[in-house]
Amino acid sequence: MATLPIYRWRLAPDGYATRRQLRAHNLRPGGQDVAAQLERPRRRRGPLVAYLYRVDLAKPVRPMTPGRWAALARANAARRICPACRRDAGYVIPTSLGMCVPCAYPDPDGSEGTA
Repeated sequence: MATLPIYRWRLAPDGYATRRQLRAHNLRPGGQDVAAQLERPRRRRGPLVAYLYRVDLAKPVRPMTPGRWAALARANAARRICPACRRDAGYVIPTSLGMCVPCAYPDPDGSEGTA
């Protein structure tokens, strides 16, 4: 395995991009291997590393099909259903709670909040 060229943060030559930069230009790595890496030094820990891909080998992003849109809609809807009361919470259920807020923090006296 050949070693990767390592560049300092913000000093990579033209023609290389991170995944996010490729995506901003509607591109994807397209199966190519990592071409280089960036390192950003930090004081108390190891450096931050970002992998770079060659822009000339990148491929266009695949378009979303109707089936993919439907699957994404179902997945997002499932994140809104409370597993305890099975109701649509109207927001994405926080993973820290694992259920909607009324189920996680039931009102002890049984009354709704009246301010």
